[in-house]
Amino acid sequence: MAKSFYSYIADAWKTYRDADHFDIRQQRLYQWRRERVCTRVERPTRLDRARALGYKAKQGYVVVRTRVRRGSLRKTRFKMGAKPSGMGVRKITASKSIQRIAEERVQKQYPNMEVLNSYWVGEDGRHKFYEIILVDPAHPVIKADPKISWIANAGNTNRVFRGKTSAGQRGRGLHRKGKGSEKTRPSIRAKGNKRQ
Repeated sequence: MAKSFYSYIADAWKTYRDADHFDIRQQRLYQWRRERVCTRVERPTRLDRARALGYKAKQGYVVVRTRVRRGSLRKTRFKMGAKPSGMGVRKITASKSIQRIAEERVQKQYPNMEVLNSYWVGEDGRHKFYEIILVDPAHPVIKADPKISWIANAGNTNRVFRGKTSAGQRGRGLHRKGKGSEKTRPSIRAKGNKRQ
């Protein structure tokens, strides 16, 4: 069976970190670092990934590229009153992933839209770059499309802050099913309140 056009795009991105793409990658990051933190882009950089996550080239959809810091939390060192083993300065990671933080920051910049999903597009020594797919729930084209009209329901307001995106579900442990994940549903905090 013949491969699709999107399969070739996906194959190119699998080797994106290789030395063959070094010049393209460096030039791209050089430009992105000089742009605003949240930059609206005309079309997705990774069309195959965007389409897989629900993007359509129609009215009501917006793609925004953002950058966030890399690495673990930056914590200040204690001035006094703590022994070195209890200071907790390095190797402290947040319970949220960098991707979730990127999605939430873009949502605050575009409060009239809802975050559908996001995907990685690049990173350098200091930053990671993600593209966030946003949907306007009040747009007539979105309301008329039965595949995406669900996002206009009241229960999906500010869905990114409640871990409803793919990155949010991964952080909540909901990408696992079956044995070993019995206590992740309905949520980690509500597992003791489940009715028997």
